[in-house]
Amino acid sequence: FQICFLLFAVLYIVSYFIITRYKRKADEQEDEDAIVNRISLFLSTFTLAVSAGAVLLLPFSIISNEILLSFPQNYYIQWLNGSLIHGLWNLVSLFSNLCLFVLMPFAFFFLESEGFAGLKKGIRARILETLVMLILLALLILGIVWVASALIDNDAASMESLYDLWEFYLPYLYSCISLMGCLLLLLCTPVGLSRMFTVMGQLLVKPTILEDLDEQMYIITLEEEAIQRKLNGVPSTVEYQTVELERELEKVKSKKTNLERRKKASAWERNLVYPAVMILLLIKTSISVLLVALNIVCLLVDETAMPKGSGGPGIGNASLSTFGFVGAALEIILIFYLMVSSVVGFYSLRFFENFTPRKDDTTMTKIIGNCVSILVLSSALPVMSRTLGITRFDLLGDFGRFNWLGNFYIVLSYNLLFAIVTTLCLVRKFTSAVREELLKALGLGKLHLTNNPRDSETKPSANGHQKTL
Repeated sequence: FQICFLLFAVLYIVSYFIITRYKRKADEQEDEDAIVNRISLFLSTFTLAVSAGAVLLLPFSIISNEILLSFPQNYYIQWLNGSLIHGLWNLVSLFSNLCLFVLMPFAFFFLESEGFAGLKKGIRARILETLVMLILLALLILGIVWVASALIDNDAASMESLYDLWEFYLPYLYSCISLMGCLLLLLCTPVGLSRMFTVMGQLLVKPTILEDLDEQMYIITLEEEAIQRKLNGVPSTVEYQTVELERELEKVKSKKTNLERRKKASAWERNLVYPAVMILLLIKTSISVLLVALNIVCLLVDETAMPKGSGGPGIGNASLSTFGFVGAALEIILIFYLMVSSVVGFYSLRFFENFTPRKDDTTMTKIIGNCVSILVLSSALPVMSRTLGITRFDLLGDFGRFNWLGNFYIVLSYNLLFAIVTTLCLVRKFTSAVREELLKALGLGKLHLTNNPRDSETKPSANGHQKTL
């Protein structure tokens, strides 16, 4: 218990600093709303800590199994045993259900509540309204699940099992949420895997090939001075022009900062780090697709490759990877890489673009929505990793009670879709520049048949024209 508490305390502190970094400072008042915001902040922090625990759970279990195999009789690692791992899986599953179905709906309704009309305003009135809304929401979800169960499996045993709230209803509902999370990961992860190259290209300093940085700095400086003169000459009454010019000035200053960073970067950073990182990303993505392809073959020839197959040998009894500790380390790296890619892909989708948190300018409502989304993604990550064959670690606790994991056609279709969509995204990513040049050569460059403009960067070349990389 003490170990679980210490691990969760560390995750809670880290989550608190992350949320306060993005939370809007204007929400911090000293009144009734401040208390409501503070309670919602604590609940959101708890949810984010549970999400981090769900992400770290599978890598922690894999590395613990390898450590127990390497040092079976070591006194200092006796606390690391199978009961601890099983307990952590059950706790994360329990807290995930609690956050998803109780805490986050409570935080949202509590934040939006004002108290029923006719009652004295205050915290108690808002809590009463929130509890009533939660009861109504629970009845609505119960009715939806009841109708869905009657349509799909209309027999006496199925209907009687719905009366068992703890043993059937919540695991069944969480299984549906996990399936939705896996489908969301299927949509986000391939997009994120191709988007990671653009993101790392923005964070790292690119090689200066056929570019004159001094001339680009001179052009950017002239643009900045010209916009500044326009801004000084615009009357204060013309608010629209002032806002537009300030936005242009911010963009130019951002470009100037990037150019200054590129000029100050060393030759090693420009010519070695960037290619090495891009090659590393390509290798990890290729290994992920290769493992999924091998898992498809295993599914076709071996029934035990199913996620809900035969039980594992147990913690500390046998290695989960063919290559031992090296294979386990590779699995952990790929799991973290898939999680980061899924988050990048989630915020890259057009539907969730406005959902992206901004530093010191994110409302509590948006923070709650982000915490729920990350919780769904992180809870589905162990299931996706096992379904795709990234790891052979059998899901423990309530994570392994999902009925759809035993459906061969669902698992096979999931693997096929992931491999095909990821390959198509990567091909589209790496052939976009060639396709743009072909369209320009054919005179079709003005038809806007190219990629999303976020995936390409326009830079002024040495002769003053725009060059797309």
